[in-house]
Amino acid sequence: MTTTAFGQAPAETDDLHAVFDAGMATARAGLGHQHPFFIDGEPRDGAGTRQEWSPIDRDVVIGDFAQATAADVDEAVEVSTAYAATWGTSDWRERVAIVRRAADLMEARRGELAAVSVLETAKNRMEAFGEVDELIGLVRLNCEQVEENEGFRYRLPGDGTSSNFMDVLRPYGVWGLISPFNFPLALAANPVSAALLAGNCLVFKPAHQGVLTGLLIYEIFREAGIPAEAFHVVPGRGAVVGARIASHPGIGGITFTGSYDVGMGIYRLREGAPRPTICELGGKNPSVVTDKADIAKAAEGVMHGAFGFGGQKCASNSRSYIQRSVYPEFVEQLRSMAEDIVIGDPSERGVYLGPLINDAAGDRYTEAVAEARATGTVLTGGERLTGGVHDRGNYVRPTVVEVPEDSWLFERELFTPFIAVEPYDDLGDAIAKANDTEFGLTAGFFSEDPGEIDRFLDHIEAGVVYVNRRASSTTGAWPGLQTFGGWKGSGTSGRSVGGRFYVSQYMREQSRTVIAS
Repeated sequence: MTTTAFGQAPAETDDLHAVFDAGMATARAGLGHQHPFFIDGEPRDGAGTRQEWSPIDRDVVIGDFAQATAADVDEAVEVSTAYAATWGTSDWRERVAIVRRAADLMEARRGELAAVSVLETAKNRMEAFGEVDELIGLVRLNCEQVEENEGFRYRLPGDGTSSNFMDVLRPYGVWGLISPFNFPLALAANPVSAALLAGNCLVFKPAHQGVLTGLLIYEIFREAGIPAEAFHVVPGRGAVVGARIASHPGIGGITFTGSYDVGMGIYRLREGAPRPTICELGGKNPSVVTDKADIAKAAEGVMHGAFGFGGQKCASNSRSYIQRSVYPEFVEQLRSMAEDIVIGDPSERGVYLGPLINDAAGDRYTEAVAEARATGTVLTGGERLTGGVHDRGNYVRPTVVEVPEDSWLFERELFTPFIAVEPYDDLGDAIAKANDTEFGLTAGFFSEDPGEIDRFLDHIEAGVVYVNRRASSTTGAWPGLQTFGGWKGSGTSGRSVGGRFYVSQYMREQSRTVIAS
């Protein structure tokens, strides 16, 4: 079984695995070192260090990373503010050329980036390559957006005189970015590229489990030619560094990916003038299967959607509604596929599922299993694995459960390989249940009937919808194929990653009228 982080698997070949093995050798040679962070291009020690270890094996130390303080954030904003006019008025063609060079450098270091992603997040090899290829595609797409819109400068028709009437987009000045652990490459490099292309200076806080990846992204953009004054990386505690970025009056806009509660806190935090706040806040993503579906296709799609990367995607399929007449067949196929999944060290070829990211995720899994056993039935899974490498991380079995429809397992985002299933009789009721959530990120549907497909598409409340997708029922997005963004509590901007309007979110509109003398 192979599927990538976003559902677009590169061809799995011996050559690709050789690229990964070479990248892993490079990545392992860099483990265990001490790392500063960077403000104005200068290394900083901050206040103490934080050790990061691999979720694959807690004995493997990724590195000791200097921790920034609120004062460090203040300095990064101060430097950015002083340089904002210079960077913001630079030729947009030069910015595009620099960011495109960064994409080329990422491609040249593809194996290393994939290997670091595996070590820091416990993705499998193909998922990691999928994320690397995704981020390269997104960065290049962002460059194309700026080019196609000629720097977002438009001459208006005017009044027939020689006066000049223009509609332009201009940067906000200083942008803040707080990225997540689960896609530390794509969900960092994409907004980094957009903010810098738009002409903003950037203050970037990577996730705790992803600092090495964040420093690599910083290194690549700086090597490509981004000025030191325009880009700063400040790892540290969320309650300190993240909170200061979120509340700093000098930051004109912010991008955050993470939990609903934290994201909405950031969204509501700003006092005084409003600012753009681009938040992607997760989901409780449903799939619906009808009696007109190809059941083998549906079961495989739900398996990938629920269990890929251990369910640790905001788009993971965590609940499924299946028409009663095909429910036993579907559940049996899903159960069988779940039990066939190879679990182990995801850096090894042929392993599909690695461990959960940390102990807190393991505890959520244990809590969910206990709830299922107390109120319903565990159809498969429900076990934490032991022995060998399993003793050195949070390795668990993919789990399928039946529980009452009022169980919190149908409501709460778990970020574990765990799915609740329920039979239904009426398609309208199933769609209503699918929509009965504060989230609206992704949804999947399986039916070979065009009328049912149209009905689902017309009524489902989600920003990303997949129909009859064997690669994954609810996870996916790829430059040029699918955009990615949520409705309701899953997002705040109404714009999608990979969409034609993504970069423009990092700019504000200005009307210019110059009357001829």
